[in-house]
Amino acid sequence: MQPKLADVAKLAGVSVTTVSRVINERGYLSAATKEKVFSAMQQLNYQPSLAARVLQGKQFKLVGLIFASLENPLIAQVVEEIENRLFARGYKAIICNSMDNPEKEQQYLKMLMANQVDGIITGSHNEGIKEYKMSGLPIVSYDRYFQTKIPTVSSDNQAGGELAARTMIEKGSKKFMVVSGSLEKRAPNNRRLTGFEQIAKEHGCPVQMVAFPFNSTPTIRRATLREKLLADQPDGIFCTDDQTALLCIQEARRAGMRVPEDVQVIGYDGSDYVQEYHPELSTIVQPVEDIADLLVRLLFSRLQKNDDQLLDKYVLPIKLLQRDSLRK
Repeated sequence: MQPKLADVAKLAGVSVTTVSRVINERGYLSAATKEKVFSAMQQLNYQPSLAARVLQGKQFKLVGLIFASLENPLIAQVVEEIENRLFARGYKAIICNSMDNPEKEQQYLKMLMANQVDGIITGSHNEGIKEYKMSGLPIVSYDRYFQTKIPTVSSDNQAGGELAARTMIEKGSKKFMVVSGSLEKRAPNNRRLTGFEQIAKEHGCPVQMVAFPFNSTPTIRRATLREKLLADQPDGIFCTDDQTALLCIQEARRAGMRVPEDVQVIGYDGSDYVQEYHPELSTIVQPVEDIADLLVRLLFSRLQKNDDQLLDKYVLPIKLLQRDSLRK
């Protein structure tokens, strides 16, 4: 629960009116009284800007959305679907683009708390941010594990990786390159790699891993991919996102490799944008609408204090969209 004006007053041993006067700097108050109020606010992590809304009797139906990068077509689609569903319920969204920066995410969290949001949906992957626990807000997560009891919604990442490997093996690939983001963070989508490697190992197929930090530029990615393609000559590539898979197709062709005759490629996400504008890419499709539906329903369950009925993890099914980057 978020602390209220009355909680500050009780802890400080003064009236609600006195707390209001301290916050709004109205009338004369002793230094000792001010110190008690400010100390109570700090202990409760009470955000001063909440006071005006409480005193004015206003109700703001707001939900904070924190995601790593809206440049990713899949993330942009998920956020759009969430925002549409919140609006249909009479809520508005404050959208925060953390760019995988822990300090930026912390500042956004403080801002959301100060704006008295009712809850938060997060899809960023920074770890160890204490403000999540301190906020006292209902929180649900997309593709991110928390140590605290926060429900996480994800596609079946393990099954997606397994399906990608099994499909390319059935179509003749025997030597793989897997391209992902950073492997350092504890995120559910790392299971895409686990699933792929497991099936490849069962069939005796070697796997070369290539991992890129979040902030690596397209130029660096292109140069690295071309170097790895020429050095390793894989005949199958699995990428944990579609944007990287498209880069792999481009660089493979520039290296003189035919797609899919010489090398097959499968991405992961299957956003509407990729399906519409890149018909050459085969990909594991996440159920975006179902993900958005479930995230919003879980958030409202938490708003209604139904936490005991919720699970820690919700895993939704994936499917393969087979197109020109796979052999027939």
